[in-house]
Amino acid sequence: MTRPLTPSDHIGDREAFLAFLSRLRADYEANGPQWENPTLDGFLEALEAWVEGSAAWYRHFDHEMPADGDWTFFARALTAARVYE
Repeated sequence: MTRPLTPSDHIGDREAFLAFLSRLRADYEANGPQWENPTLDGFLEALEAWVEGSAAWYRHFDHEMPADGDWTFFARALTAARVYE
């Protein structure tokens, strides 16, 4: 299974984020049944849990947790995906 993002990767702009989303979707298309959370319900539940515990992930990989991420942008993107064609 490919990894759309590794702990050492950095997404620094919109284009890099779009490329990441493309890799993530391609990985799902190729390996969806092997994903731990292949359903939307499971994926969103895992996303929520990961965000809640993300400080531990950052500590584990010796990274500083970003303090100023644009959380509203990501929330809008996830919300828009419900209806966007």
